[in-house]
Amino acid sequence: MECGVSTASLFMRELNEDALTILKGLGIKTTEIFLATFSEYTEEFARILVERRGQMKVNSVHLLNTQFEPQLFGTHPRARADAYQILHTAMRAAQILGAKNYTFHAITRLKKNSAPSDFGKLAADFDSILQTCEAYGVQLCLENVHWALYNEPGIFQKIAAGCEKLRGVLDVKQARLSGYPYGMYIRDMEGKISHVHLSDVDECGKICLPGKGIFDFEECLRRLKDAGFDGALLIEVYARDYETYDQLKQSCNYLEELIYKIR
Repeated sequence: MECGVSTASLFMRELNEDALTILKGLGIKTTEIFLATFSEYTEEFARILVERRGQMKVNSVHLLNTQFEPQLFGTHPRARADAYQILHTAMRAAQILGAKNYTFHAITRLKKNSAPSDFGKLAADFDSILQTCEAYGVQLCLENVHWALYNEPGIFQKIAAGCEKLRGVLDVKQARLSGYPYGMYIRDMEGKISHVHLSDVDECGKICLPGKGIFDFEECLRRLKDAGFDGALLIEVYARDYETYDQLKQSCNYLEELIYKIR
């Protein structure tokens, strides 16, 4: 396992290029880049980020779900075609960045009838999206998100049954918000977890940096290890959940000590 920080943790405090400069300066070794809008999906912008990242590894990219991901599953031919064009552009950017994983939310659950009923068709759509990503050397990785497609344990296995190469992303914050224990998601994605999003929570339920709250990270990392996970642990909090950038590095150091402890 290795520890890193997502640029989402600096969202609305810094633009992506400046966030990479800051994380590099802190000595962070691994990151996920949260590309937040269409102008950031381009080759030109990706090359700017490459210059800023230095030797820092880009584990994954995370795109703004509502801009086009739901339309990849739609039936309107023009909307679907446009969504795929955006996907191609974004995956080319990921390829330039050296990212091997795409953190994916898929369909949003904004309507009461948004829950999928035909997992066979859904898996076929996933397989088509996955093949597009693979053409750029990127893995498609479905994240558990309480307001999106994968909002309860069991859904990943149903999709993966028809899309065997699909990988998963565990987000402990989203597991808590969904009302299910994160361990249920680990079991659901066991053997296929690509990377993990970590955050802590205090006694009042407020999100904070790992090591600053009451979440049992040692237990979590042991469960991940037992499930065969050996990937990136990415700190992902909101900009309001910490004060100084040095605290991001301190949190990363805390997790690295735990990684060393459970080896």
